[in-house]
Amino acid sequence: MNMTNVLLPVFYMPPVSWFSVFLNPENEIIFEQFENFPKQTYRNRANIYGANGKLSLIIPINHNGKREYKDIEISYREDWRNLHWKSIKTAYQSSPYFEYYEDKLRKIFELEEKFLLDFNLKGLEIIQQILKTEKAQSLNEEYIKNPESISFREKFSAKIPSEFQMEDYYQTFSDKLGFLKDLSVLDLICNKGPESLTYIKSIKL
Repeated sequence: MNMTNVLLPVFYMPPVSWFSVFLNPENEIIFEQFENFPKQTYRNRANIYGANGKLSLIIPINHNGKREYKDIEISYREDWRNLHWKSIKTAYQSSPYFEYYEDKLRKIFELEEKFLLDFNLKGLEIIQQILKTEKAQSLNEEYIKNPESISFREKFSAKIPSEFQMEDYYQTFSDKLGFLKDLSVLDLICNKGPESLTYIKSIKL
C-alpha cells in the first residue's frame, strides 16, 4: 500500500472527522508541534452535546509569551478538569455506553501534564484504547510553511461547519434538538460504543 504522509494538528478529545483522517490506513501520520499556537481551535477545546445543545469545553492556557504549540502550558489555576468531567457526566450519563467507558474516560481528567501537547497526546492514547486501535504516529522535527505532506493544519475549524460528510446517529438529546454533526469523538463513543470505529471509517471528505 502506498502511504500518504499527512500532517495533522493535535487536538483535545478530537472531533469525529479528525479520527477519519488519523485512522485512515493509507495515511502515515505526522503530528505538528512547531506551529504558532492558533487561538480558538480544537487544540484546546472539545465540543460535546449538552442539554441545551453544543457545549465547548476549553482548556485554559498560561500566557507566558511562548508561541510554539509544544511550549504551550496548561493553566491549573481553576479546576477545569473537574468541571469538564462534570459536564461530560451530565451530558452523557444517560447515553447507551457512558457507564461502560466511564472509568477509562475519567483517566483523561486525572492527567496532570504541564504542556498542552503532552496532555492531548496522552488523552489520545486513552481514546485509542477505547476504540481498540493502535495507530502509529510521529512528531515533526521543524515547522515547514509549505510541507510536502498533505497538511490538515487548517482543515478543522471550531468556527465553521465541518466539510466532512457523515451519517446522522442517535445522540442523547437529538430527539429534542436534532443531530449535531462532528462533535468530539466522546459523543460518538458514548452513543455508538463498539460501532464507533465502523462509523469513523464511513466518513467522507
